[in-house]
Amino acid sequence: MKYTLDEEEEKKEILRRYRSLLRALRPKFKKGDKEVVRHAFEMAADAHKTMRRKSGEPYIFHPIAVAMICVEEIGLGVRSTICSLLHDTVEDTDISIDDITREFGNEIAKIVDGLTKIATVVDASTTQQTENFKKILLTLTDDPRVILIKLADRLHNMRTLDWMKPEKQLKIASETVWVYAPLAHRMGLYAIKTEMEDLSMKYLEPQEYREIAKKLAETKRERTRYINEFIKPIKEKLQASEFDFEIYGRPKSIHSIWNKMKKKGVLFEEVYDLFAIRVLLNSAPEKEKEECWKVYSMITDSYTPAPERLRDWLSNPKSNGYEALHTTVMGPQGKWVEVQIRTQRMNEIAEKGLAAHWKYKEGTNNEDRFDQWFGQIREMISSQGTDSIDFLQDFKTSFLAEEIYVYTPKGDVKMLPKGSCALDFAFAIHSAVGQKCIGAKVNHKLVPIGYKLRSGDQVEIITSNKQKPNEDWLNLVVTAKAKNRIKDALKEEKRNIAEDGKYTLSRKLENLGVPASTYNIDELVTFYKLTSHLDLFYNIAIKKIDLKELKEFTVSGDKLESPRREKQEKIPYSEDVEPKQFSKKDSELIIFGESSDKIMYTLANCCHPIPGDDVFGFVSVGKGLIIHRINCPNAAQLMANQGHRIVKTKWAKNKEISFLTRVEIVGVDDVGVINKITNIISGDLRINISALTIESEDGLFKGKVKVFVHDKEELDELVKRLKQLDGIQRVERFDNE
Repeated sequence: MKYTLDEEEEKKEILRRYRSLLRALRPKFKKGDKEVVRHAFEMAADAHKTMRRKSGEPYIFHPIAVAMICVEEIGLGVRSTICSLLHDTVEDTDISIDDITREFGNEIAKIVDGLTKIATVVDASTTQQTENFKKILLTLTDDPRVILIKLADRLHNMRTLDWMKPEKQLKIASETVWVYAPLAHRMGLYAIKTEMEDLSMKYLEPQEYREIAKKLAETKRERTRYINEFIKPIKEKLQASEFDFEIYGRPKSIHSIWNKMKKKGVLFEEVYDLFAIRVLLNSAPEKEKEECWKVYSMITDSYTPAPERLRDWLSNPKSNGYEALHTTVMGPQGKWVEVQIRTQRMNEIAEKGLAAHWKYKEGTNNEDRFDQWFGQIREMISSQGTDSIDFLQDFKTSFLAEEIYVYTPKGDVKMLPKGSCALDFAFAIHSAVGQKCIGAKVNHKLVPIGYKLRSGDQVEIITSNKQKPNEDWLNLVVTAKAKNRIKDALKEEKRNIAEDGKYTLSRKLENLGVPASTYNIDELVTFYKLTSHLDLFYNIAIKKIDLKELKEFTVSGDKLESPRREKQEKIPYSEDVEPKQFSKKDSELIIFGESSDKIMYTLANCCHPIPGDDVFGFVSVGKGLIIHRINCPNAAQLMANQGHRIVKTKWAKNKEISFLTRVEIVGVDDVGVINKITNIISGDLRINISALTIESEDGLFKGKVKVFVHDKEELDELVKRLKQLDGIQRVERFDNE
């Protein structure tokens, strides 16, 4: 519904929202705080007074909403409220950081500066998204409130995404699910992480989102009945033991149900854990562990547990502070049910994450895992030598993955991301140890450097002075620290070798009577299509370039002139790329139709789009436009890292061209089943088969068929008809070869 309020009503609404914020903040006010918050609100309201959001509402609604999320959903206080109210002023209005420093002091100015986007980026190897993210992280390591306010800002943008253009919705939703949801998870903000994932799915996978939401609503009554039946015996035991407790069932998020369906290849009806049961205890701090285990004992007396599904985060909390006991038990009607046991304190940390974690940490001297994590991020950013496109990927794999805990021979614990190998562990101990690592002993057994570690492993690194890093190491390691150190070592070696090439080139240029100036070396770098002086010197040193072509150059004074001076046109790096070579009508590209010959396009091999799929165009250097499906495995990464290269794209009807697509069929291996499948494809639907492979094992068959279809309608009809065959369990389109 489009926003409609007259000026007077608008002022009243702004004041109403501001007063709600004050009410939420009241318990945290100290003397003089209210006046400072009022000053920040008035300053922001005045600065944004002429601005509107895409929905038509006054812009000031957004900063108030962000502040409200910070207070109510994250549990932050007065300083964060002031920063939230001011977070867009420097970027969007005439207010400067100096103004904020003068009015509110250094601490608030620093946080607002951390939240202010970098306006322009000159370097072509970087993007604005990643540079802004880097800036946020740099401030995060000094003051974590920056990231918490940024997450609140992102959450409110996701809640109001309906008003954005479709291509903007895709970019923001992809960036959210790619970086911000995992970051919220890492900060322990589970409710925010879940809502971000669900909202992203609403825009990236709208059909699946609607279907699961509808089915959850339809099965709600039946689920409630089951939860009550399950809870009854546990409740009685808890009451008999005089525990102060709450017990309830809560549905799993749409995104996590969808993930389960994809991972396990099952239908909605076959996902057993659509909900989890939560037991919350009101325990004294010294009795928390003991009482949680007592409750676990009561639950497993009533229902049989699956031993491999016990998760004990009481003894070893997650690095984001999460503590709880999870178990999965066999409930009534043969259904598996997940039960989570935690105390009120643990629950507050689980819901409010980092903010609550610090509240409970005050006054203790615990070596904090969050502090270790910030230290690692600080180290990564300060030693960052790679371009920014790699930065987001490295950050995601190093700091947003689930972590494992690995022990040194002396019993010290090291925290590493899941998927780390022995070489990552060696670099985590010290760069010098990593560079000389030749193997490891894991739990006293000799293993190679690429051995994947598991939580609880005890690792001893074996080194040799003769060892040095090589290119292959980059494919083994996952941590940013290891990658950066290996790249630095390889660069250093490359530099040493390149010195010989530099000397050779200087001699050759001397013979031509021109100096080895930056201009002349740049000319040669462009001529040989390299990226840097170092690459040129290195290729000369290893004899990959023999400089024979120098005789084709002309000498003009002390300058070399290339025989083919061609300036490579670079695609402009801006938020709204409008590539000149594409004919656009209302920013939509027609992929097929009368004007298709004017567009240089390629269909992406990672997802094989066909007409009817929801698609987007990715502007690549050299290959023109690459068409991807919106649910392509690489879509989130492309849109999150390089959203400025995404263009809105749609199909034009063309029944003359057919497209190769892939379908996987799983079913009972019965006589004549292959014949029935081929009859439907070739006989009934007259679809051409390009390839058909069948594997049979233990009475089941798995078939992979490549077929030529005209559009998605034809593919959907094929899938529907195949599913109707007796004994067919699953028919799915698949992307990979």
